Amino acid sequence: MIFKSLPKLGEKLNEDHLEFLEAFSKSCRHSILQMVVNAQSGHPGGSLSCIDYLSVIYAFLIGQNGNKIVVSNGHISPGVYSTLAEMGYIPKKEVVANFRKIGSVYEGHITRHVDGVDFGTGPLGVGVSAATGFAIAEKMHKSDKKVFTLMGDGECQEGQVHEMIHFARHYNLDNLIAFVDYNKVQLTASLADTMDIDICKIFEAGHWHVIEVDAHDPQAIWKALAEAHKVTCKPVVLVGHSIMGQGVAMMEQAGRDHKPDWHGKAPKPEDAVDPIKLLEISAEQEALLDEFRKTHVTYKPTPANDPKNLTKLDVETGTPIVYDADEVTDCRTAYGKALLDLAMHNENIIALTADVKGSVMTKFVASDLPAQYVECGIAEQHMVSASGAFSLAGFIPFCSTFGAFLSSRAKDQARVNDINHCNVKMVATHCGLSVGEDGPTHQAIDDKSSFTGMFNTMIIEPSDPNHTDRVIRYVASHYGNFYVRMGRHKFPIITKEDGSVFYGEDYKYQYGKCDIIRKGSDITIAACGATIHEALEAAKELEGVSVEIIAVPSLKKFSEEILESVKKTKKLITVEDHNIHSGMGAMLASHIQQNGITLEAIKVIGVEEYQFSGKADQLYEKAGIDSKAIAKAVKNLL
Repeated sequence: MIFKSLPKLGEKLNEDHLEFLEAFSKSCRHSILQMVVNAQSGHPGGSLSCIDYLSVIYAFLIGQNGNKIVVSNGHISPGVYSTLAEMGYIPKKEVVANFRKIGSVYEGHITRHVDGVDFGTGPLGVGVSAATGFAIAEKMHKSDKKVFTLMGDGECQEGQVHEMIHFARHYNLDNLIAFVDYNKVQLTASLADTMDIDICKIFEAGHWHVIEVDAHDPQAIWKALAEAHKVTCKPVVLVGHSIMGQGVAMMEQAGRDHKPDWHGKAPKPEDAVDPIKLLEISAEQEALLDEFRKTHVTYKPTPANDPKNLTKLDVETGTPIVYDADEVTDCRTAYGKALLDLAMHNENIIALTADVKGSVMTKFVASDLPAQYVECGIAEQHMVSASGAFSLAGFIPFCSTFGAFLSSRAKDQARVNDINHCNVKMVATHCGLSVGEDGPTHQAIDDKSSFTGMFNTMIIEPSDPNHTDRVIRYVASHYGNFYVRMGRHKFPIITKEDGSVFYGEDYKYQYGKCDIIRKGSDITIAACGATIHEALEAAKELEGVSVEIIAVPSLKKFSEEILESVKKTKKLITVEDHNIHSGMGAMLASHIQQNGITLEAIKVIGVEEYQFSGKADQLYEKAGIDSKAIAKAVKNLL
């Protein structure tokens, strides 16, 4: 018979609870071993050392209240999938047979394609940051639910984990309970031999509440969880002393000796026959598990059902701000003001920044709506991963820093968000040579290429402050990850030939739309960002030449305007504040070729080498992307 009632935190587990957990974890171990043997790949060692903890929290907590959980050491997918199967969330036979197989959702690292997985992980460090995003989201939703996260001990060597530790303590995330699988073994050697770190001291230095626990003693785990639930004003970490390969004799001794033999290796089928047989549960135990699933598993996860990219969201976009034709300002200020207006109209829109709110202009939200502002400190990687979780928790996060950091330092984290089909709005300022005197380390001239290979991330470079205002309102109201790129310096508002504002009150932005700024017939200039102004200045110098100037803000989608233009002129110059190898010019040239259009002449103008410090206009001239260089290129092509 199944126990009549679930255990309560603070009370000891009774014999029935312990008997049930023994059956539960044993059945999970059986599935873990079957999975990796069938696949002849996978990570059995860590899965087996975590499974007793997973069994307790799923059976007695998550299965009833649906607490969010992020398993940051995503390679222990056999442990996670086996637990989900025992809970009745996924079909056990299917996952055992198809783990790591082509066409199966049961991938080698945990994925949101699987019911019950809140955030797909793989690269170490990412998941724990995502967990803090879920934890703050719970607090913003006025929920008292805890958020769980698991990580490996070697994972604590990752810099992002340290970013997370400080962030969680700064925001007093007492609803976050982390578990470190302290089996003292890494991929290639023991923890001591690879990088000897003191796990407890790391978290103690971060002012967390630290609890050491025997990771294979359910009674001790339950007691530790009760203590964790009582802690206030700080996050909690359970440092679980475990044995890699626990419960499988052929693996356990290597784990006790801190050898990595079974970290990422599957036993040969012939060697696994007896170990698998020893882990088979009895008919009575199977009946016990069946009754548990029917009686006590009251929370059922819903499948991930994310909107398609660019799906219109229920967002109040407010009233566009129009900057006058004679105004000279920067796109970043327009971004900050548009974001504030959006946040005022939508409580679920939040701004995250990495210690540069005055530079990226999220300062307006920070000042006027502090409850919708999250300061992450100098922790760009953590910021992007936390934003991913925020987006899956019902918020629309705008995370901002300089382009050089957002596109390079946090690319890994943005890629995981892309795989998770998140809804993160990455807005980068100080891109290109526009940043000026800060020099080449801060002049992001390769940032566009960081996102071209991501399938669920759209790239936009606004043309001027008015265009920026509309772009920001668009990305807020349409689903998907976006990378919006803009420079630092101020430049004139784009106008029509009659001097009126081009991106006026009636303008509506559409993703991929190319805008004809000036009509012409002799040559096409495709430009983006501040270089559109340079192209307009160049056209003034070209007497007798009919120049068609087209703003091309998107990198992955081009509307018919640009194709029709080059069909007409047969000559194309592209210009941008970015390197020539992986920016708009290269992408547009490929697009034109794929559409079967043959040009008589083409010139790609961009940054061809690192530049030194200088003012934006000086650097534009030196790099050959200013109006004079554009005019010269036009003359050479005609």
